[in-house]
Amino acid sequence: MAEQISVAVIGAGMAGRSHAAAYRTASTLWGEGLPPIRLAAIVDNNRELGQDAARRYGFERHLAGVEELAADASIDAVSVVVGNDLHLPFTQMMLEAGKHVLCEKPLAGSLADARAMAELEANTDLVTATGYTYRRVAAVAAIRDRIARGDLGDLSVIDGRYWCDYSCDPDGPLTWRYLGAPGSGALADIGTHLIDILENVLDSRITSVSGGSLRNAIPTRPIPLGTVTGHGRGEVSEERGEVTNEDSAAFVARFAGGVSATISCSRTAFGMPNGMSFSIHGTTGSAAFDWHRPAEYTYNGPSGDSPTGPRQVIVGPADPYFAGGYPMQAPANGAGNAESFAYQARAFLDQIVGLDEVPPCATFADGLHTLEVVDAVVRSDADGGAVVPVSAN
Repeated sequence: MAEQISVAVIGAGMAGRSHAAAYRTASTLWGEGLPPIRLAAIVDNNRELGQDAARRYGFERHLAGVEELAADASIDAVSVVVGNDLHLPFTQMMLEAGKHVLCEKPLAGSLADARAMAELEANTDLVTATGYTYRRVAAVAAIRDRIARGDLGDLSVIDGRYWCDYSCDPDGPLTWRYLGAPGSGALADIGTHLIDILENVLDSRITSVSGGSLRNAIPTRPIPLGTVTGHGRGEVSEERGEVTNEDSAAFVARFAGGVSATISCSRTAFGMPNGMSFSIHGTTGSAAFDWHRPAEYTYNGPSGDSPTGPRQVIVGPADPYFAGGYPMQAPANGAGNAESFAYQARAFLDQIVGLDEVPPCATFADGLHTLEVVDAVVRSDADGGAVVPVSAN
């Protein structure tokens, strides 16, 4: 086993900092066997942002370019956390330099790029992973376990929603998030999370979609005058540019087992800061989760002669990820965004050294499949809501 694992993060923005913080925490989780983690570098062409991230999260240095990172043979593993169109070139560069890669979702900025990344994965012995953090939430994993045990019986009704309000302001700057092709807006940004969650919880792939509907609520936005980080504001011009992708999307997904789900996502849902939620009903039980209340889920099952009704289940040490994954292992402690990223980082590092403390990360092939679903929704919308099969990969 290696004496240490040296890690770097490409991207010092909102999600990049989540990856950086996660690597700093990963070695504190679960059992022994993981070598010491060297926090080597943060890479970002914005020097001030990159230097601040490196200082804040304890990385040795800031690098301005990916070429310098690729040339550093001492670095073993890299998170790619930048604009979607840069995922393929940066990932390819890192793999060619012999580095393991964890790429943030969506896997790529286009379906063609995603297919190229899956091909890279198929032809390397290095660890490659797509970043889907919500499958690491203890309550979500507990619902997955209940479904696998048959607690809900034969599944009949599924509804998934990811509603956010980060784009409600019509004067928010026209960043790269608003400039892709149809499907690259809310559907790729947040809808991909929901697609992965439902497939992971049901342990079943989406095989077709129908009723695809894309909508753009805010057709133009002001052009930014400088760098904009995450969903921030920044100075803008009086000139406005066209938004070329969707603010909202909805569709019906059919899974391999025959059950269907209604799925919707939006970045212009006022009053919903990060409203990811789903509910699943079967013939003997039901379960639901809401990210705004991440330390719990609701469950309803047989109760003998008593009236049935959903009950609140507070996650604790008996649930997935909790035992060994929280500093204070008592019910209702933790359960936030940072923990999910830390579990993902630990899983990625475990895969590199051959441990199996936690379930492995999603693969590039998984990330490609998600974008195949996105593409099918776009084609369904273009064809008036027609049924469109999802390509197998």
